[in-house]
Amino acid sequence: MVHAICQIGLQLVAMDIRSVTLFCDPDYSLAKMADFFTAVRTPFSYPVQTTRLATPPFPDWWPKKEPLLKQAQILAQQWQDAGASYISLGPVLLRHEAIWANMIPTLLSATEVLFATVEIANTRGQIDTTRCQQTARLIKTVSQLLPNGFGNLYLTALANCPPGSPFFPVAYHQGGPAHFGIAVESADLALQAIQSATTLAEARQNLVKAIETAVSHITPIAQAIAKEHSIGFSGIDFSLAPFPTDDKSLGGALEALGLPYLGSAGSLFAAGFVTEAIARANFPSCGFSGLMLPVLEDSVLAKRAAEGELTVQDLLSYSAVCGVGLDTIPLPGHVAEGALTAVLLDVAMLAGRLNKPLTARLMPLPGLLAGDRVSFDFPYFADSRVMDIAGSGVEGLLAQEAQLSINSIR
Repeated sequence: MVHAICQIGLQLVAMDIRSVTLFCDPDYSLAKMADFFTAVRTPFSYPVQTTRLATPPFPDWWPKKEPLLKQAQILAQQWQDAGASYISLGPVLLRHEAIWANMIPTLLSATEVLFATVEIANTRGQIDTTRCQQTARLIKTVSQLLPNGFGNLYLTALANCPPGSPFFPVAYHQGGPAHFGIAVESADLALQAIQSATTLAEARQNLVKAIETAVSHITPIAQAIAKEHSIGFSGIDFSLAPFPTDDKSLGGALEALGLPYLGSAGSLFAAGFVTEAIARANFPSCGFSGLMLPVLEDSVLAKRAAEGELTVQDLLSYSAVCGVGLDTIPLPGHVAEGALTAVLLDVAMLAGRLNKPLTARLMPLPGLLAGDRVSFDFPYFADSRVMDIAGSGVEGLLAQEAQLSINSIR
């Protein structure tokens, strides 16, 4: 693939647009959708990998005329024909009945272009431990849908995630007028910014400049498309998403700051340092715009996990100062539902207390044990080993069903 470039001092780095995500109601005109997706594919200086569609929470609009599987296939095909590479159906929110979450395995089995999410903590500081338990069961069920446990690539738990993030699977629409956002694949910007610096201050300045330079090539084109198609432009999620090669590794960028390995003492500082630099950049921001640490999508993260240097608990702790939460975490196929519930409770509490959006995309791999080799025939995943969750899971009061309101740290 030919990559466009932007300038950092005298250095040149590559970057892609991972997705242009259209947020709209399910009855949005297919013709207008097709025109929009056609319009966004080629005018940007950076290659556009995918065009995506995000709807409002599907329990609020799902049609009842056809059987569930057939309806999912019909809708997915319509939207694919209109140009959507992938579709996020929007989350089962805390206010929805549990039966909606139980429909997700059928929806995901209909096609490999649909994504679904379940809310375990909402944006008003409410955590539902019952929904955490249900989601843990759902994760186990979905792990059996596709060979090698690949099904959970399409399922994520959401904690304190508002609508409008263009990254999948978290993307969903709040309803109302259509708009679009852009998600970038830009870990290489951070790596080059840090490698070309001689001080922390210079590294931060380099990264801010690289982001603002890239944005200056994206925003005017996006605004022109928005005007031409009467679709609002809601911004760019400049989370530093990686690709599973060392030259596009966010883990590698963090280590380039001076860590002996990601997972060592100092890693939390490095994560916070890079995230704070993103926040300094001046651009129309949407979604997370933070640090994205998906284990299987990043070659250095995958290697450190395989070496046992990087744990699930490490990654969750970094979420306190940076990014997206837990993403593409390879787990033992026999992992207990109680252990999955425990992780989801941790994600929900961290999101609630810090008032920040977090997700958990956990991937139990049937037939594999902790430490076993992980290898997918999938160009966006790096080889690694199965990680483990500390402890056997929650019990006692933590295993009871409860709905709690959590005050954020002031």
